[in-house]
Amino acid sequence: MTQATAPAAPHPHSRNALIFAAVLALVSWASAYPVVRMALPMIAPIPLAAARYAVAATIALVWIGWARPKLPRKQDIPRFVACGGIGITLYNILFNVGEQTVSAGAASFLISFSPLLSALVAVVFLGEKLSPWGWVGSLVSFCGVVLIARSQPGGLTFGSGAVDVLGAALATAFYNTLQKKLVAYYGALATTAYILIVGAVLLTPWLADATRSLRVSGPKTWLLVLELGVCPAILGYGAWAYIVGQLGVARSSGLLYLLSPTTLVLAFLLTGEVPTPRILLGGAVILAGVAVMAARGRSKAQQV
Repeated sequence: MTQATAPAAPHPHSRNALIFAAVLALVSWASAYPVVRMALPMIAPIPLAAARYAVAATIALVWIGWARPKLPRKQDIPRFVACGGIGITLYNILFNVGEQTVSAGAASFLISFSPLLSALVAVVFLGEKLSPWGWVGSLVSFCGVVLIARSQPGGLTFGSGAVDVLGAALATAFYNTLQKKLVAYYGALATTAYILIVGAVLLTPWLADATRSLRVSGPKTWLLVLELGVCPAILGYGAWAYIVGQLGVARSSGLLYLLSPTTLVLAFLLTGEVPTPRILLGGAVILAGVAVMAARGRSKAQQV
């Protein structure tokens, strides 16, 4: 069997482009946490998601018309619908509702639990196996989740904001599992574009409410919705696709550990939010568990 070739090291002239793309991806994705918090007092959680993805889907349609990617095959349409329904619609409903009471920093750390949830989804539904270290990483991260959740209103009780955000993290885990086959055939950008459109369509029942809220709101609300539609959904994924294409998945995934710290900085700059020591400790514990899982979580049979 031939061994897969690792992506070549980036040429010196592309190093600056990689740094720029990394900063763009991290800042774009991290901005969603404080910006959603800023918009929620002016527009309800689900209409906010509908307005945000109406913007993102419009840009995605323009890109599809320009780039002419492969059109979805008939047999892949149910998977696209599932990805859009779970990864966009359900995720944003749970995330936006949760962020009504959960701080931006706490939400970012809770969402960072999703790689472990993805691994557990693979264990349950795909028959994959975790090494003992994988289970240790899961337990460590869950302790961090408990620390953060107990610092938020309602704790881990059903219907609390922290549980809603954890539900969003679980939606991300299912979404990551479902989209793998699509990315392998259509590529990351085309897959993301089609999924954004599906998610926007599923959110259209709340678009009228979003329109009414935007009509009576000031320009600040419009700018926040535009930022959410353009930066996290379009610029973030586009920059990340470039990074993965240059470095490969394994080498680029380490950058994601910088997402929560970037969120903390942006939340402070945009809203003056200062994380409590418990949130910082819980976040560090979650990231430590995820790091253990990433480094030693897979069984030896799967690593061959």
